[in-house]
Amino acid sequence: MNDLDQPVGLPVPNWKPLEPPSREPMEGRFCRLELLDPAVHAAALHAANALDREGRMWTYLAYGPFETVESYRAWMEQTCRGNDPLFFAIVDQATAQPVGVASYLRIDPRAGSIEIGHLAYSPLLQRKPAATEAMFLMMDRAFSLGYRRLEWKCNALNEPSSAAALRLGFTFEGVFRQATINKGRNRDTAWYSIIDSEWPDLRAVFTRWLHPDNFDERGMQRWRLSDLTAKARQAKRC
Repeated sequence: MNDLDQPVGLPVPNWKPLEPPSREPMEGRFCRLELLDPAVHAAALHAANALDREGRMWTYLAYGPFETVESYRAWMEQTCRGNDPLFFAIVDQATAQPVGVASYLRIDPRAGSIEIGHLAYSPLLQRKPAATEAMFLMMDRAFSLGYRRLEWKCNALNEPSSAAALRLGFTFEGVFRQATINKGRNRDTAWYSIIDSEWPDLRAVFTRWLHPDNFDERGMQRWRLSDLTAKARQAKRC
């Protein structure tokens, strides 16, 4: 309460604007994230994306699919070379081939808020441990830089993305109705977040899940990440 008996927010002592996220690579056991370079990554990514013959991975994105590698490379040159969004290629450590794309965006160092988005996972990455590890690496870098809030947004009709957000430990915050128009259709946007006080417990969950002991001889998980993150969120509320 302030001196007028009005409720006010908790103090954030000694807060200073943060550094933007680095362009340096992020290394994991299953994948490596490196700055997206159209000349290096476009052809291999286009080939990997083409394995999604129905184009399901593009339904809820504001762009794509790309019929030719030339159109994909041209889009990358126009869209993916800036600092916000800051695009990374997700490279499979086993094959050394790029298999997906992710970015930081809506980067606000003054408020300590940052979003992960523009996720385009080819069939070579979908439902693989590398897909989860890529998100962990990006989340961990953001919080290690001191960001207070990590955001995830998706089309409110995109059930797989909503499920992925909850699986990764994000908390649903609500829906912005008629937030934008994508591909000539209305988009209501669902908002999710993780805040810095939640990250230590969630980081321990990811570390446990990504440990080699969690995977059997066929590479199948022993513990479901969604179960572990749900327990961590519940414990935090209690």
